[in-house]
Parts: sequence; C-alpha cells; structure tokens
Amino acid sequence: MQRPIAEKTADESNASGINPRRGYGYVILAAVCWAAGGSASKFLFNNGITPFQMVQLRLTTATMMLTLWLLWRHRNLFKIEGKDLPYFLVLGTLGMAAINITYLFAISRLNVAVAILLEYLASIFIALYAVVFMRDRLTALMKLAIVCAIAGCYLVVGAYNINILNMNIAGIISGLLAALAFAWWSIHGEYGMRRYNPWTVLFYAMLVASVEWNILHPPLESLLHVYTIQIWFWIIFIAIVGTVLPFGFYYEGINLIRSTRASITSTLEPIMAGIFAFIFLNEVMEPLQLVGGGLVITAVILLQIKQEHDDKAPSFMRAQSNKENTA
Repeated sequence: MQRPIAEKTADESNASGINPRRGYGYVILAAVCWAAGGSASKFLFNNGITPFQMVQLRLTTATMMLTLWLLWRHRNLFKIEGKDLPYFLVLGTLGMAAINITYLFAISRLNVAVAILLEYLASIFIALYAVVFMRDRLTALMKLAIVCAIAGCYLVVGAYNINILNMNIAGIISGLLAALAFAWWSIHGEYGMRRYNPWTVLFYAMLVASVEWNILHPPLESLLHVYTIQIWFWIIFIAIVGTVLPFGFYYEGINLIRSTRASITSTLEPIMAGIFAFIFLNEVMEPLQLVGGGLVITAVILLQIKQEHDDKAPSFMRAQSNKENTA
C-alpha cells in the first residue's frame, strides 16, 4: 500500500527537534550561491580559463577548502565505515563527477539556457523514482509544484526563443544525462544521509570527483598557471560560495525535506542568476521570463502551504536510529 510522501505536520516535527522549514531555507541559499558562482565563472571564462580547467579548479580547490574546514571544526565527520567505501566511490563517480562532465559537454554543444533547462528536469526524474521505487505518493500540491517549476524554468531561461529542431542531438542527450546524474546524486546522497552527516556524504563525493577530474585532465594542470590576485580571488570565491556552500546547503535541505522537494526548490537558481545579471550586468529580463520567475516562486510556495515532515527524511531516520541505540 502506498503512503503519502508527507506524513507529519510541522508542529509534530518541531516537537522532535526537526524543522522542515529550515530545509527550504537551505535549498534557497544553495540556489543563491550557485547563481553567484555561475556569474563569477563567466568572469573567469572571459579571462581565458577553459571550461575543463574551470571544473578542475572548482572541484580541486573546493575539496581542499572543505578538507581544511572539517579538519579545523569537525574532524569526526571524516569517520566512515570501510564497508561504505564502494558507496562513496559510486556516489562521487556517477554523481558529482558525472554532473560536471555531462553538463560541461551540454553547454559546449547547446545554448547555456537549454543546458540549464535540461539539467533541471532532474526534479521530474526524482519524483518518478520516489513513486516507482520508494512507493511514495505525491500530493496534488507537489504535482502542481513540479509542473510550475519546470514551466517556470523553461520561461526564465528563455528557451522559447530557441529552435529546438536545430539543436545538437549529442548536446541534448548530454543535457538529459546531466539531469539524470543530478537526480541520481540527490537520491543516493539522501540514502547515505540516513547514516551519515550531510557534510560527510558531500566530502567523500567531492573527493572522489576531484581525484577523477585530475585523472581525466592533466593532474593539477589548472592550478599551475600564473594568475593575478584578482583571478585567484574569484577562483576561491567559486570554490567556497559557488561549490562547497551550495552543494552543502542542498544536502542539508535534502536532509530535512528529501530530494523531491529540494530539487523543485532549487529551480530558483536561474531566477537568482537573472537577478545578479540585472544588478551587475544591466541585463533586463523579458516579460515571459518574469512570468516564469513567478511560476517557480509559486512552486516553492505550493510546497509550503501545508508544512509537513516526511518520516523518511534522513534527519528524522538518523534521530530515530540514535534513540533506538541509546534506549
């Protein structure tokens, strides 16, 4: 028998010390950070850094930063069981590394707007997985939110101005694979968080992806160039604000509200990118893009009309496990 995807009210979840509203806040912060990192990446591209170098810089530097932070503040989060090493290897390979590879190839063959739109189809794949494999039943509000989010994203990125029939087939396939990789990374990251802290799961996924990118691309090649202080500032900015924080916040969001709600909420990213472009680049959004932004915001609001907590959320499952172990 199928069970509703949301079962506990906000008051009940607050009583247990878990507040799902914070989950939405984390994902919104992730969207803001991703958008800021994207704008910074454009600056580096304009200064001669190639996309392949950018990905290597991003993952390698971000992994270094996250390692230093964990060593300083949370050394206990490095601890994992040996039997889980294959899980983290697969998560880093088919998740973090695959997201970067497929998305990079997609934007090299397609309009960037189309690549963004294709990647955010991940929310549909996540919802289908939840229904088919997790036996969850999406509420009517969640179904409507998914429709609003995808339609809104389509309008925000201006995909209506693009001739679909003339798009590169390989690029489209790669964009869809990027969506699958993002969905897979979200779902299986959620699975790992049932046992581990979100930052532990993120660290090992990022470590694996970083090592693999330094195999695919000449090891540390992008770090050996001579950069100005300004360029290094933006490299560090992208590593922290554009990578560690958004991926970490996104996992913190999944930890509280699960991957389906988190993926829908993350479609706020192109809206934030448009706002940054307006502020810093004087780019003005078209009327249809503004309508799309409204649809995405509507999707996020729909998710919160009835604040509920899912008893399959990783934070709740870990809390229950800890209670049982200390009983």
